[in-house]
Amino acid sequence: MATSKNKSVNRMSPREKMINLMYIVLTAMLALNVSSDVLNGFSQVQDGLTRSNRTITARNQALYAQLQAFNEKNPEKGKVWLDKATQVVGETDSLFNFIDSLKLLIVKTADGEEADVNDIRSRDNTDAASQVMLPPTGNKGKLLRERIDKYRQFVTSFLDDPEKRRNLEAALSTVPPKNVDNANTKKNWEETMFDNMPCIAAVTLLTKLQNDIRYAEGEVLNQMLTNVDLGDLRVNLVNAFVVPDSRIVMRGTKYSAQIVLAAIDTTQRPVVYINGSRLGNNNGLYEVGTGKAGKYEYSGWIEVLGRDGSVTRRPFESSYTVIDPLATVSATMMNVLYAGINNPISIAVPGVPQGSISASMTNGSLSKSGDGWIAHPTKVGTECVITVTAEMDGQRTNVGSTTFRVRKLPDPTPFISFKDANGNVNRYKGGRPGISKALLLAAGGLDAAIDDEILNIDYRVVSFDCNFVDAMGDYHPEASGSSQFTERQKERIRRMQHGKQFFITNVKATGPDGITRTISPIQVIIN
Repeated sequence: MATSKNKSVNRMSPREKMINLMYIVLTAMLALNVSSDVLNGFSQVQDGLTRSNRTITARNQALYAQLQAFNEKNPEKGKVWLDKATQVVGETDSLFNFIDSLKLLIVKTADGEEADVNDIRSRDNTDAASQVMLPPTGNKGKLLRERIDKYRQFVTSFLDDPEKRRNLEAALSTVPPKNVDNANTKKNWEETMFDNMPCIAAVTLLTKLQNDIRYAEGEVLNQMLTNVDLGDLRVNLVNAFVVPDSRIVMRGTKYSAQIVLAAIDTTQRPVVYINGSRLGNNNGLYEVGTGKAGKYEYSGWIEVLGRDGSVTRRPFESSYTVIDPLATVSATMMNVLYAGINNPISIAVPGVPQGSISASMTNGSLSKSGDGWIAHPTKVGTECVITVTAEMDGQRTNVGSTTFRVRKLPDPTPFISFKDANGNVNRYKGGRPGISKALLLAAGGLDAAIDDEILNIDYRVVSFDCNFVDAMGDYHPEASGSSQFTERQKERIRRMQHGKQFFITNVKATGPDGITRTISPIQVIIN
C-alpha cells in the first residue's frame, strides 16, 4: 500500500487514496481473469457434448420409432407403451428446448442481440449467467431447478431396476455440492452452477445437463421397448405350424422341418400326416432328400385327441426352395474394412466344410484364422474384392465374390483406467460424477481406445498436457511425453481440492495402423 501501517486512513492524502483504490481494482481484475486456454478447453468440451447430444437424440428417435412400428403391427399391446413413450418424449423435448432458450439468453446478455451460441465472443464474461439465472436480476436458475426436479421424479417412475433409477437420480440431481472453501457458506444448486461463472462455462454446463436429460430419455424408452413383451404368456388360439430349419436348401443336402401344434400338451403327441401319409416318427420331424434345384410344396394336417375323446384336426401347408451352392462373405465387425488392421471375416458356403473353401482378396491380404478369416486391407479409399471358391464333387468352383469399402480407423476416446472397490476395471472418460484423487493417482496415466460396441481397438498414448488453473485464474500447463502422469502433474493433482477440475488436452495416440493422431480432451473433476 502507499501508506504506512500505523497511519490512519483519514489522514491519507487524495493521491494516496487514489493509489490504494487503483490497487484494489487491479487485484479484483486479476482475480476475475480467466485463461484463454481454459476458455478454449470449455469450447472443446462444449463441441464434444453437442455432438454427443446429436448422437443420443438419434438413438432415442430410433427407439421411439421401434415402439411406433410395434404399435402399428399390434396396437392392442403396443398402444399403452407408445402413449407413455410419447409423454416421455414430449416432457424431454420441452425441458431440452427450455435449456436451449436459457443458453441463448445468456449469450445474448454477453454478446448482444446478434449473439450466436455456437460462436460466443465474450466467452470470459462472468456476469451474463448470473444476470439471467440468479436474483436480483433474474430467476431462471430456480425455475430450471424446479423443472429438473419434476422431470427427474417423472422419468424415474417408469424404471423398475433400482440401479438404473439411482443412476438417473444421480445424473439429474440438483443437490448442491459442499462448499470446500467455506463449509459454513450454503449455496443452492443454481448459485453453485452459475454464480460468477464465465459465459462459455455456463453454456457448457447447460449442454451437459441436456446430455443427461437425453440419457434419461433413452433409458426410459429402452425400458419401455423391453416391457412390450413381458408377461405375454397367454394362448388363445391353437394352430398347426411348420418350422423348417431353412426354406432355402442347397442341392445335395437335406431339407428339415419341425411340424408342431402350438400349445400342445407335452403328455400327448399329435399325429402328423403329410401329402396323405402318416409321418414315420412321433416328434414331428420331416426330412426329404433334395436332388434338384427348384421350389417344392407340401401340405397335410395334424390330429390331436381331446379330453372328451374327440379328434381335432388342424391343416397346414408349406414350401421350400432348393438352390445351387452360394458363398456368403460378411465382415464380423461391420460393413466396411479398416486399413492397417486385422479385420475378422466370416466366409461360409452352405453344405461345404471349411476345409474345402478357399478365398483371395484384392488391395490387401487374406489369411485363415481358426474357423474364420483375417482381412488386412492396405489402401484407404480403394475397394477390396474377396473371391471365394469351393471344392464340390471333386471340382473347384467359383461360388461368389463380395466387394468391401476400405476406410481409415476413427479417432479413439481417451480415458483413465481404474479399479473400483470390487476390483473391477472401469474407464473414466471425464465429466461428472468425477473421480477421486486416490483413484486418479493410482491409475498413473492415460489410455485410449475405440470402444463403440462395433470396434474394440486399443491405442497407445504417446503424450498429453494437463492444464491446471489456480485460485487467481492463472493457467499452469504441465506436459507429459508418455502415457503416464509426470511427478509435476501428480503433485498438482495432490494439491487439488474436492470439486476442482483440470483439463487433459493435446492428447496424441498411436493405433495399430501406425498413425499418430491428436484426439479429444478430457475434463477431469475431483470428487
